[in-house]
Amino acid sequence: MLLCLRFLGRVKQRGGAPYRTSWNLYFLLLPAFAVLLFTTLKILSLLPQVLWLKSSIFPYSSTLFQLRKNGLECGQCHLPCSSLKSGCLYNSMCQCPILSPPPMYIESKASPYHNWKLFNADYQEMLQTLKIFVYPDAFMNKDSSPFAPVFLPHPNPLDPKIGNYFSEHAFKLALVKSSLITQRPEEAHFFFMPFSINAMRNHALLHSESAISNFIAQYILRISSEFEFWNASGGSDHFFICCHSVGREAASNNFALRNNAIQITCSSNYFQRLYSAHKDIALPQVWPRPHNQFLNPLNARNKLVFFAGRVQNSRIRKEVLSLWANDTSFSIFSGHASFPYEEGFMRSKYCLHVKGYEVNTARVSDSIHYGCIPVLVSDHYDLPFANVLDWSKFSIIVSQRDIGLLKYILTSVVSQQMYVNLYQNLCLVRNHFRWYTNASAMPFAYDSFHMTAYQLWLRRGLQRLAIAPRLL
Repeated sequence: MLLCLRFLGRVKQRGGAPYRTSWNLYFLLLPAFAVLLFTTLKILSLLPQVLWLKSSIFPYSSTLFQLRKNGLECGQCHLPCSSLKSGCLYNSMCQCPILSPPPMYIESKASPYHNWKLFNADYQEMLQTLKIFVYPDAFMNKDSSPFAPVFLPHPNPLDPKIGNYFSEHAFKLALVKSSLITQRPEEAHFFFMPFSINAMRNHALLHSESAISNFIAQYILRISSEFEFWNASGGSDHFFICCHSVGREAASNNFALRNNAIQITCSSNYFQRLYSAHKDIALPQVWPRPHNQFLNPLNARNKLVFFAGRVQNSRIRKEVLSLWANDTSFSIFSGHASFPYEEGFMRSKYCLHVKGYEVNTARVSDSIHYGCIPVLVSDHYDLPFANVLDWSKFSIIVSQRDIGLLKYILTSVVSQQMYVNLYQNLCLVRNHFRWYTNASAMPFAYDSFHMTAYQLWLRRGLQRLAIAPRLL
């Protein structure tokens, strides 16, 4: 700037009046040109976010598709994209080590997170700080006791026979391999009691509900006599996990277990007794599914609604069937569908989750997995990760008493743009509803295991007594 002024000064001495006036005019316009240049550079810096937001409205636009052909990164996980089938952006082909949507979007009102910045900062602290002690029963020799299968991780968690109870086994398998485990119980924030309700249900000596509750009561007596940690907190820093509905009654024969210990359960009905929303944790119920699932594009979803399931144990399911079974825009079935189960999710815009015997089913996670917007018709369901995720941004929640308005809500209240926004957010949260059980791999960041561990993290800070009477 100083050189410019000196130059202008020389011009003033050598040139005539018109010549000097011309250069002074350029000098006065210099700030305007600087502002214009700065604005242009700022707009160019926002171009990646603008393209990403554009993709939420036109998910498979030719421009974005060309970007993928040029070898750029995946719009969701920011890793190199290896496949173009059905559009890369929403397929999550990469098993993302981190979740990193564009900051401008993830902190906006449209985000599926209540507060991404706050959650992510707390999550990173959890990874560095949280310590969990697993009672040694989870590491015993499989031949050392007839009850060893009750405590050991499942040898084949991907066995399709596990079905609805997969999450129960997947959590334990992920925990024993995770960096959150500590061998020093004195530094642990929580203590994991590794018994499996599902394994007990299939055990020749423990399959009845009464036998299971008695076995668990005896187990609590044993660890309280062998270890001091249960007595130090009355069990309030201990937790167990169950996806079987029998698990709700498993704690009924031990007062401290029932009222103090944390229950991580799929059966998260806050209207039921033996589940306390402020203490217990809702676990996503997930079937073992392939992680490289391609999502059908939006224009290939030619059915409005899909549901298939038993209706015998549910009044609301019977009502759904009577209202919509003959509607050609709905695919509603009592029992099995007339086509493959997965196909119903893949070719439908919305998938119903209707309360049966329990408030929960794996249909919610299946809907998210296959890219079908979940429609939750299940009152009193304590939704998984609800303190982190805003479910209203990627699902439709309908009260059971409003089931008659279902079609009106989906066709009139929910606009096309709202549907696209729901779909976009669903694609962002998919990773939270997956279990990674590869024997050679560690749990992935932000997956179901880490999100569940984060729920524990939020319940830390319990006071322990230095000396406490034994609770018998």
